[in-house]
Amino acid sequence: MAAAVSFQDVCRYYGEVRAVDHVSFEVGDAEFFAMLGPSGSGKTTSLRLIAGFEKPTAGHIMIRGARTENVPPYERNVNTVFQDYALFPHMTVLNNVAYGLMVKGVSKKVYHEKANEMLGIVKLGDLGTRYPAQLSGGQRQRVALARALINEPRVLLLDEPLGALDLKLRKQMQVELKALQRQVGITFIYVTHDQDEALSMSDRLAVFNEGRIEQIGSPGEIYEYPASEFVADFVGDANIIDADLALRLNGEKKPYSIRPERIHFHDGTAQDGGICMAEGKVTDIHYHGASTRYTLTLADGSSLFLVRQNSSEMNHQSEDAVQVGLPKRVAWSKKDIRYFQG
Repeated sequence: MAAAVSFQDVCRYYGEVRAVDHVSFEVGDAEFFAMLGPSGSGKTTSLRLIAGFEKPTAGHIMIRGARTENVPPYERNVNTVFQDYALFPHMTVLNNVAYGLMVKGVSKKVYHEKANEMLGIVKLGDLGTRYPAQLSGGQRQRVALARALINEPRVLLLDEPLGALDLKLRKQMQVELKALQRQVGITFIYVTHDQDEALSMSDRLAVFNEGRIEQIGSPGEIYEYPASEFVADFVGDANIIDADLALRLNGEKKPYSIRPERIHFHDGTAQDGGICMAEGKVTDIHYHGASTRYTLTLADGSSLFLVRQNSSEMNHQSEDAVQVGLPKRVAWSKKDIRYFQG
């Protein structure tokens, strides 16, 4: 079976700016695929290329095995959900959702039935007579989703759709979006700069940087085995150990990353061949509720940070015997070191 979407050495240039620079990937049928990266990395341009809002400078884009060069956006069987919802303020929720069928000339009875069905799927079945201004941000986003899904696209494109929501609602909508994708069984391609969204929702993700893809894989693969310094630093938190510091700490002059939750305070004195150790002074402590982040500054001025989960047994009065200004030793297993590729 052909991939839902395929990029074959795709480029999109604006003069000297290489917004998308020789990008290749495939998205499977009914897959939740995230494109993650900072602003200007090429992810939104890639989404617009799939939608047909932009044309590639070079390369080919395939949707379900068919090339798209001469196919206008309205014939691509894809729909897009934007961050600003783009709802019609003068239309009821029901008519906003039904709009795609209305312009196709579908009968009122049929589009009302279909729109009510879609509102039920997004848990807004009793709000069809309201107007967008009478809804919360999360409700408006559900309306936008229902409107995009009513035409039964084979691919749904989502351009940072939760960016305007507050943190708690955003997390709630992440769960609902993933459940919705499983329910409707179509391909979702999701653009975000939020690593938590990409990790928690996607089946696979592509990490973009400066118009290129640094790494593609499952959330677990990307987090546990970052291919580059950029991926390690952008996806989650990571200590980046340069070659000189690596030589001093573990005897190999090869840069690597170590996740802060894999580092622990070490009160013993014996050197174990399977661990790395470092000594320094605690220079910062940040309490985050479920965890506490500690910064250790080494003698050469470089820093390591580690994260420790808080428990009810910990004595927060003394920060569990770790305080700013105290000398401490930390350690981590060599098995948790991730050397960069290339």
